[in-house]
Amino acid sequence: MEPIIGIITCGFSENRQFVTNPYIQSIRYAKGIPVILPVVRSDRLLEKYAGLCDGFLFCGGGDITPLLFGEEPQKGNGDTNITVDLFQIRLMKHILTSNKPVMAICRGMQILNVACGGTIWQDLSIMPGKVLDHMQRSASRGEVSHRISTEPHSLLKKFIGSSALVNSYHHQAVNTPGKGIRISARSKDGVIEAIELSSHPFAIGVQWHPECMYRSSPEMRELFHEFVFHSFINSGKPGHNNL
Repeated sequence: MEPIIGIITCGFSENRQFVTNPYIQSIRYAKGIPVILPVVRSDRLLEKYAGLCDGFLFCGGGDITPLLFGEEPQKGNGDTNITVDLFQIRLMKHILTSNKPVMAICRGMQILNVACGGTIWQDLSIMPGKVLDHMQRSASRGEVSHRISTEPHSLLKKFIGSSALVNSYHHQAVNTPGKGIRISARSKDGVIEAIELSSHPFAIGVQWHPECMYRSSPEMRELFHEFVFHSFINSGKPGHNNL
């Protein structure tokens, strides 16, 4: 039986909550059952969400309100929505206590870090040193932009190897890792490109967008398949040979 994967809403577009289609497709292609989890203001429903699904995908989206990681806005900080921020951070904390698999992409990776007490560079222009342009302008979001190198002994390295070409659509990045967070990949300029929660069986955040590279990249397909497979193992459902 296929595992149920909760895809946390990306945010609001006017009066609509949304999730872009590549997230849904990638979970389905990896043989998970995608279920979209909208923003709610109820601790009881957060607990229901955490119990409903076998794994959780936190998507990309807007910037995180700086006050939520102990800072005030700096130059380059973008649009924020504190309602979405609080919902996602609270839900992440609920899920992490359950030890259910988490895959966090772009903003989702930053949510994972902030939920664990870490901080974010509000704009890469204020990061010390010479930083690459991490906001690519290619015709397709599936095209690659730069290379990342994974850390030895990281879970991520087991899935995608010692290095990989990735796309790049972000102007913020993890600054100080949160409690229990270890860095699992960087780009050439030192920007943190992936993190893992060391005490968790599968909680991985990546700064790029593997869902947009699912068709073109064997490494990104492997990452999604591992996430869905670990969600299946966690669920204890029969029929794992069909995954």
